[in-house]
Amino acid sequence: MDDERPDIRVVIVDDQSMIRLGLRMILDHEPGIVTVGEARDGAEAVEVARAVRPDVVLMDIRMPVLDGVEATRRIRSDPDLDDVRVAVLTTFDDEEYVTGALHAGADGFLLKDTDPGTLVACVQRVSAGGSMLDPAVTALVLGQWRASVPARPGGGQPAWAVGSLTPRELEVLRAVARGSANADIATELDLSLATVKAHVHTLLGKLGCTARTQLVVAAYESGLVVPGT
Repeated sequence: MDDERPDIRVVIVDDQSMIRLGLRMILDHEPGIVTVGEARDGAEAVEVARAVRPDVVLMDIRMPVLDGVEATRRIRSDPDLDDVRVAVLTTFDDEEYVTGALHAGADGFLLKDTDPGTLVACVQRVSAGGSMLDPAVTALVLGQWRASVPARPGGGQPAWAVGSLTPRELEVLRAVARGSANADIATELDLSLATVKAHVHTLLGKLGCTARTQLVVAAYESGLVVPGT
């Protein structure tokens, strides 16, 4: 049918072949998702991404040759890979890498022991332009990010410039923090897709962020969104 959406094309990156196999079995079993490549380290991940131009790279963090943080940074900073999204696989032992992955532009965070449904949902949401933080890793991400952003004079919570946002920009920021993709935000707020994209671009600039996941953290840190709601 002409109105059928194309499959979401995924590259799986992990230095353990059994994990790659397990992820491939889950994703290839899901209608609308197809694995188009694999990589054993970060350097190979960048090469494969440039060769096959996937929609989503599912990226491990701890790998030989080149880790997942630097691989994510190279993919997200490559103009030819502007449409490639990255979802990072992490464990609670990877705390020191989380802030780096946020800075590098990761669009999602998943725990390695996540259930298949959450994995599929993350790939779908990230490919649609949204972001996703596994509930179990949200506190870890917020804690790491809190230590890396400017604090208000005298201490206290990080100083996000949410006071400079318009009411409409605040609405868009809340929707982004819920993980909504641009198309969903456009429908929810009765805006054109181009207008939503323009608002997101403005939010990144006003809040000093370089990736959509950083907007999510800014919304949580500023109190606009409460974890669990």
